[in-house]
Amino acid sequence: MNVGILGATGYTGIELIRILSKHPNAKITYLSSKHFESQLISEVYPGLDGFCDLILEGDNFKKAVATCDIIFSTLPHELTFEIGKMVVDAGKRLIDLGSAFRFDDFNVFKKWYGSNDDIEKIEYDKYNKAYGLTELYREKIKNAQIIGNPGCYPTSVILALAPVLKNRVVTDKNIIIDSKSGVSGAGHEPKFSNLYSECNENTKPYNVAKHRHIPEIEQELSKIMQEEVKIVFTPHLVPMTRGILSTIYCNLKSDITLKEVYDLYQEFYKNDYFIKILKPGKYPSTKSVAGSNFCQIGFETDEHTNTLIIMSVIDNLMKGASGQAVQNMNLMFGLPENKGLDIIRIFP
Repeated sequence: MNVGILGATGYTGIELIRILSKHPNAKITYLSSKHFESQLISEVYPGLDGFCDLILEGDNFKKAVATCDIIFSTLPHELTFEIGKMVVDAGKRLIDLGSAFRFDDFNVFKKWYGSNDDIEKIEYDKYNKAYGLTELYREKIKNAQIIGNPGCYPTSVILALAPVLKNRVVTDKNIIIDSKSGVSGAGHEPKFSNLYSECNENTKPYNVAKHRHIPEIEQELSKIMQEEVKIVFTPHLVPMTRGILSTIYCNLKSDITLKEVYDLYQEFYKNDYFIKILKPGKYPSTKSVAGSNFCQIGFETDEHTNTLIIMSVIDNLMKGASGQAVQNMNLMFGLPENKGLDIIRIFP
């Protein structure tokens, strides 16, 4: 496939290049960058020298659509809506790593991400799109023209909760989610709060009870349980580069042993290469998945309060973004899901 990456110099864009430059069925033919237009990508990121040496182009979306079989967009949603229409008209395919196509209800998107006159005109329901959480929506992803790649926090949370919600082992009330993310989750754009001296030796919550990933998580959990699910979600910034740890607390409907929980997860994800279920007593850590497309899930029960504690870890730039996007691309083109993604985690 000829592949284009729009917004190629951000963290998710560079991660896509790292994966796709070694993918046996993909050829990167178009890269765009607003800030580094006309420069070689290998001059901006010398580590790519010899692997990818394309010139970064501006926002020539018509050229990208005309010359590529599939486009990955890391651009703001206003631009991605424009690209989406061009992709549909040209019969090509798009994987959006932003927020534009993650929602079933366009009004929910507008409430959380704002809108303008151009966005109001979007015929959102007419797009042949799918939510790109591969393990849950394989068949839809295979045939979709546009994929809304999930957010990083939602990926870690939905994968962790899907088996127990589907099997109604826990209640849908009072699901409390405590997530911690590395600084790369904030993106490549410089921000005062992400300076080294601000982040180092510091852990802090942010966007408490109002993070934009809340409606995305609730949308998908509600579909899994087939009734409305509400969550309490608190994200934290921790002083590491990459990784997400989500610790989730939910009320058990009845007594269940750790072995039974383990067996339930093993059965639910038995055909999913990238989901690793840890045996009872083992807990996941972000280092164990760094640089890979794997998600590790562990759990514990608190008999005193009849609470199930679920812990999941992903690399926010891989399974939480670019790795999952390539996993979806593989599905869309009839390739094995792990093609180009069979990467052992980096340690230490």
